Amino acid sequence: MITSPAWSGKRYAVLGLARSGLATVRALAAAGAHVVAWDSDAEARARAEEIDGVIVHDLATLNLEGAAGLVVSPGVPLNTHPLVAQARAAGVPIVGDIELFAEARGTLPPHKVVGITGTNGKSTTTALVAHILQTAGMPVLMGGNIGLPILGQEPLVAGGIYVLELSSYQIDLTRSLDCDVAVLLNITPDHLDRYDGFEGYAASKARLFSMQSPDHEAVIGIGDAASAAIARSLSARAEHLTKIAPGVCMDQRGWPALQGPHNAQNALAAIAVAQALGVGEADIDRGLASFGGLPHRMEKVAEVNGVTFVDDSKATNPESSAPALAAFDRVHWIVGGRAKGDDLNACVPQLTHVVRAYTIGEAGAVFARDLEGKVAVEEAGTLAAAVASAARQAQPGDTVLLSPAAASFDQFRDYEHRGQAFREAVGGLA
Repeated sequence: MITSPAWSGKRYAVLGLARSGLATVRALAAAGAHVVAWDSDAEARARAEEIDGVIVHDLATLNLEGAAGLVVSPGVPLNTHPLVAQARAAGVPIVGDIELFAEARGTLPPHKVVGITGTNGKSTTTALVAHILQTAGMPVLMGGNIGLPILGQEPLVAGGIYVLELSSYQIDLTRSLDCDVAVLLNITPDHLDRYDGFEGYAASKARLFSMQSPDHEAVIGIGDAASAAIARSLSARAEHLTKIAPGVCMDQRGWPALQGPHNAQNALAAIAVAQALGVGEADIDRGLASFGGLPHRMEKVAEVNGVTFVDDSKATNPESSAPALAAFDRVHWIVGGRAKGDDLNACVPQLTHVVRAYTIGEAGAVFARDLEGKVAVEEAGTLAAAVASAARQAQPGDTVLLSPAAASFDQFRDYEHRGQAFREAVGGLA
């Protein structure tokens, strides 16, 4: 695991004991810190109680004054949680596991860090960057909002590169992460219940660059106004700033897992990162061609009777579904779930690709009304019904695309559960 001698003898309170929280507790305890931890889930508390040197106790009943930090899960809302307000009143820093990683960097073998954020595409871009670097023979560790918790992994050897996917929540809990290469893909409205409007959300993304040394590399997609404004604010960096413009035509035929205009932008960002780290063109090309993609992100799951079925369950807002629609000529679109807004306006320019839409979940009726008159639409209600109907009506050469433009929590545990249900429904078509 990754630890730091700087934590030894200090007091930490840890709120949230899922995977990253439990890894954090282990790392702090192994470094000799005094750790008090809590989670509302009894099973999570039981796992923490098995760790030597950790006290499990309701943090709400403790005096936090003098603690070196309140370490919270990214899922804890900083704008409403009472324990956060209590920590602030006591002058206790509120941090996450990424900040602890930043504190530990000074004692790790010489390395570099790539930090990747954005509303959409950050998981694919993070995995793609890691894959390209591995293709080039570099020691790589992927973490943050993807893969295993960063503190639970073994440190890299000298010359290694840590590639971190960073959500806005994780950036909010980080104060000193100086990325050697920092990437912002895009900013569209999301998670606004956690921020003071869209401006507050965009400011959270911008903090990734304010933590950076000015001579380190910044890569920014400028396809939206908020990201473009951040790029303009960094214009003094000159050659250390790379802008990724929208609409760049690329030959993606040799990249089977990177189809669609959004993946062209993801690929451009990954190429810029690899070049900044000294990867040669041949290794970059081999990495792009051999990248296998991520589950539930434009993942081809089957071809049945000449019809291709694609799982893009990770597309939980209209902005991420729009480029998925653009990737195919004739789409039977399964859309719906728990909506993050009242319309599908971001998808309208791509509706010329849609043969028919099948709405599901809580947003089914609302989305059907929004699409009425623009495309043929039916309220299927459930994912299984939508798959069955689409399979009946699709012609050879068509694509049945699950790209819901909405969250999954109305009918499923998460987007992964929804994607698996899609795969099972397709598997039952035989």
